[in-house]
Amino acid sequence: MLAETNKTLRTCEQGHQYYKSSDCPTCPECEKKRKPLTGFLSLLSAPARRALEHEGITTVQELANYREKDILKLHGIGPSSMPSLRKSLEEKGLRFKD
Repeated sequence: MLAETNKTLRTCEQGHQYYKSSDCPTCPECEKKRKPLTGFLSLLSAPARRALEHEGITTVQELANYREKDILKLHGIGPSSMPSLRKSLEEKGLRFKD
């Protein structure tokens, strides 16, 4: 038998209905539509992408202005995001700030 969860039905501003068990207000349907099709942000999970966007980091050139440890401190960024970020920087001949 599956464990019972306390999910609540929600409706976003666009009218999508979805269930969430956390306080996170993000609509999964709207989030799918926001995901870039190309670029380094397209390689990341939604929480990681939102963390970078919240900091104003939308290009690898902007990412190169940060230290790796500072990026890891952002809520939504975890160790699994770092290989994609490093690879994106390397492809442009860039790296994280020392």
